[in-house]
Amino acid sequence: MHIDHLPSHFTRIGVVADTHIPDRLKKLPPSVFEKLRGVDVILHAGDLSAAHVVKDLETIAPVLTVQGNRDIITRYGWTLPTDRLIEIGEVRIGLTHGHGGVKGYIAEKLRYHTLGYNVERTVDRVQSRFENVQAVVFGHTHRPYNKMCNGVLIFNPGSVGPDYYTRYGAGVGIITINNSAVRGEIIPLTD
Repeated sequence: MHIDHLPSHFTRIGVVADTHIPDRLKKLPPSVFEKLRGVDVILHAGDLSAAHVVKDLETIAPVLTVQGNRDIITRYGWTLPTDRLIEIGEVRIGLTHGHGGVKGYIAEKLRYHTLGYNVERTVDRVQSRFENVQAVVFGHTHRPYNKMCNGVLIFNPGSVGPDYYTRYGAGVGIITINNSAVRGEIIPLTD
């Protein structure tokens, strides 16, 4: 697993997922830059689909990202880790897309088509990928999720762009660290 050590003064973390550029959006919506202004670092939970998304987000803050299932088909995506552990002072945050690599993605699709969608199954799967963390950030479902589960913040900002679940709309997230306490906020996009 890839481990990143960040300065302990990084207390405001931007979170994006499922940007799907250029297959669903031509570019990042302007409100992404507005809503994430002032963050110390941005975590991208996969499905960038194009390498320039990182460069665009780096105009705001440094970016750490993981491979999503859409990134598997791009040569760039193979250079990204499936999971990352980010340490900020005493706080440890797990970052994953949620598809579990190629084999996990195929198994998940089979479960989806036989058992239907179940967000708790996804939450259990992403949480089981990390030990001794205060938060797990994931994407993949395109559905916002911001809950404490067994003392761990499980956080998905939803999709940045248009998605299959239009009732949720587009969004980004902010995670705030205060000492060892971690809090998440979903921020709707207006574009």
